[in-house]
Amino acid sequence: MNFEIDSPYFLLLFLLFIPLLIRDFSKKKNSGINVPTTQNMSIAGSFSWVQKFLQFSKYIILSALIIALARPRTYTIFSDRDETKGIDIFLAIDISPSMLAQDLEPDRITALKKIATDFVKKREGDRIGIVEYWGEGITKVPLTSDHQVVLDEIRDMSPSEELTGTAIGEGLSVAVNHLKDSKSKSKIIILMTDGVNTVPNAMPPQFAGELAKSYGIKVYTIGIGTNGFALFPQITPFGIEFFEQEVQIDEATLSEIATLTGGKYYRATSNTSLENVYNEINSLEKSKIKTNKIYNYEEYFRVFLWIALAFLLIDAVLRWRIFRIFN
Repeated sequence: MNFEIDSPYFLLLFLLFIPLLIRDFSKKKNSGINVPTTQNMSIAGSFSWVQKFLQFSKYIILSALIIALARPRTYTIFSDRDETKGIDIFLAIDISPSMLAQDLEPDRITALKKIATDFVKKREGDRIGIVEYWGEGITKVPLTSDHQVVLDEIRDMSPSEELTGTAIGEGLSVAVNHLKDSKSKSKIIILMTDGVNTVPNAMPPQFAGELAKSYGIKVYTIGIGTNGFALFPQITPFGIEFFEQEVQIDEATLSEIATLTGGKYYRATSNTSLENVYNEINSLEKSKIKTNKIYNYEEYFRVFLWIALAFLLIDAVLRWRIFRIFN
């Protein structure tokens, strides 16, 4: 819920109060209402509160009218999007401990998070979701046009030594399951991993690729890691330490999945090459959809008009009554 003043310049009318206040408070104050005879002086004393009310009622009436002219209101924003014309994108991200390897700066997961964040910010109008996988795959963010939710999840993404294994097929199949019923003109998955499939009883990556193809889902695959050796995290009695280890990525499988579904396989060996991969995917998958924002307003000017009317009527009645009593 948001609040705004539709015509704030009307509030400048409050400046007119300055001469009125100067006039009212610079005048010599009378202790009561002047009456023609001493017989009515006791009556006048009882009406002193009326005199004070009438002195300030005009400020209340004018204030309410000025605020009504300024039109205070609250509003909510809804997005109107033609689901058949946009692009639905799922990011399937490997968060196994090896993503902490330090062959990208400062490590693979940190580099990926920064570049993925920039990618999401460029996809205005598209729906985006996130699947994270290691030895299993889970949905972290369903398809949504609320990109702030996606960005928050990317920011909080963190590998852990407890998340053992790499089940590429599981991560891909979970993403496919979310996209299969989408009516968007284009459905794509960006599958990222830095290793090989290490969970034998999980869904085979090739089978998940066949599923993606059957539902018309294009899969872009990215192998993250330098050629040769890299510093990998290992749990020791002294905590997590980093040791040189050969980088192994199942490029054949990743390339097969991409070719099967009409996508493309990329190898990202550095921060720059990973950024170039995302830039290329962004240019290949252009979205022409525009998201229209619908504003639902709730106006409050009527409340202040009623306040002004109520005080105006009270003011009129009191003045009429006093006039009748003292005349």
